[in-house]
Amino acid sequence: MVRRPLCRTPCNTAILYYQDDLLRAILYGVQEAIENARHASSIATSIPMRLNSYLIRSTLVGALGGLLFGFDTAVISGTTHQLTLVYALSSSQLGFTVSSALVGTVIGAMLAGIPGQRIGRRDSLRIMAALYIISAVGCALAWNWYALLFFRVIGGLGIGGSSVLGPMYIAEIAPAQWRGRLVGMFQINIVVGILLAYMSNFLIATFHLGLREWRWQLGVAGIPAVLFLVMLLTIGRSPRWLVTQNRIDEARAALRLSGTPNSEAELQDIIASIHLDRQVKDEPLFSRKYRLPIFLAVSIGMFSQLSGINAILYYLNDIFAQAGFNSLSSDLQAVYVGLANLAATVVAMTLIDKLGRKTLLLVGGVGMTICLTTVAVIFQTHGHRQYLLPLLILYIISFAISQGAVVWVYLGEVFPTRVRAKGLSLGSSSNWVTNAIISGVFPILAVHYASLPFYFFAAMMVVEFFLVLFIYPETKGLSLEEMQRKMGID
Repeated sequence: MVRRPLCRTPCNTAILYYQDDLLRAILYGVQEAIENARHASSIATSIPMRLNSYLIRSTLVGALGGLLFGFDTAVISGTTHQLTLVYALSSSQLGFTVSSALVGTVIGAMLAGIPGQRIGRRDSLRIMAALYIISAVGCALAWNWYALLFFRVIGGLGIGGSSVLGPMYIAEIAPAQWRGRLVGMFQINIVVGILLAYMSNFLIATFHLGLREWRWQLGVAGIPAVLFLVMLLTIGRSPRWLVTQNRIDEARAALRLSGTPNSEAELQDIIASIHLDRQVKDEPLFSRKYRLPIFLAVSIGMFSQLSGINAILYYLNDIFAQAGFNSLSSDLQAVYVGLANLAATVVAMTLIDKLGRKTLLLVGGVGMTICLTTVAVIFQTHGHRQYLLPLLILYIISFAISQGAVVWVYLGEVFPTRVRAKGLSLGSSSNWVTNAIISGVFPILAVHYASLPFYFFAAMMVVEFFLVLFIYPETKGLSLEEMQRKMGID
């Protein structure tokens, strides 16, 4: 007889040695129970539900790591000129200073899955909050260039870890019909952090603090970091992580607190999908059955940075300066870009569960390609600089409604629970490694060939458009367990 892996408990191996009739009875009984749970769960996901205070609070707190992520991403743009003067940096040293945080980010993203699985997503986020605090204080008090680099690496560890753990936590507590919008809160917080960084840079610049200005700009990040750590003390654990730890009663209580329709059926579906972990506790991520999720995670992580978004955000003030704007004007125009980013991201969050992830990626890809190509022409011809700000605003809007809204949601959806931490780490690492390379090389190229990076980014968006069109699956409206079955992963 063909032995189908329907019973996913540790007793499978022993049962196979008993009589076939007994085996059939047990296996088909378990299969029927699992299918009934799946059916009830699928019905539950179609039942409209309202968000309750517990789910809203947990989502907002889990997403606060995104605010710090965004703040650190953008705040460096206001300090690059002063850091160049204070430490007499060459263009390559400036690139390394900016990208130094990304060294920690890559490490943090690659390793975040380990504490995320061992001590849980929530408790691991507390560690990330502590790293943010240490980094902010250390950068503000840095006594030399090497100290600054060290504390930026520490901050990078927090960014990389929270970029994995935050979306993972939210995806695992969110009901299917709200998951896109709730995980999207992480991206909204990133964008809020970016806007706050630009506003902070502008306000601090108005005090004319001289060569101490950069210390205040980097150190002020400690305030939201402390808030993040305190708020993390008020939320519960992920029900799916609790199931992996065999804490079933706690998982049931967590699902009820989040207001999940038919929480018992949802719990049984989660248990059924995680039972394989009992047999293959350390299942490797790099296996043939995960080839599609791996491709999706790596590619969406890479193309998020190949769009040029972080290079542009890191060096936004320098881009405006190269086009002829003064320092204070550059700070103010960066605020306009940040406001457009926030507005577009909020709109995208209302559309992501209606239009779907794939549609948003396609529409935004077209918009970014047009804007990046036009910006490249402006730098190549040295004319029409008055169009630079509106073009960058349109570019940021196109990014916000596509990559910005989708990337962290998608990474949290395409892997099954048993390897989700590893898969998210892989996708996030892909994002940050690409980011580190681009942000390190960008200032070197921009000094001699200002238009070249923008032409390159535009070409990458064309490549991504066709990959999304022909390969990427749509994930809207599916529970994490249904998504796993859709992709043929048992």
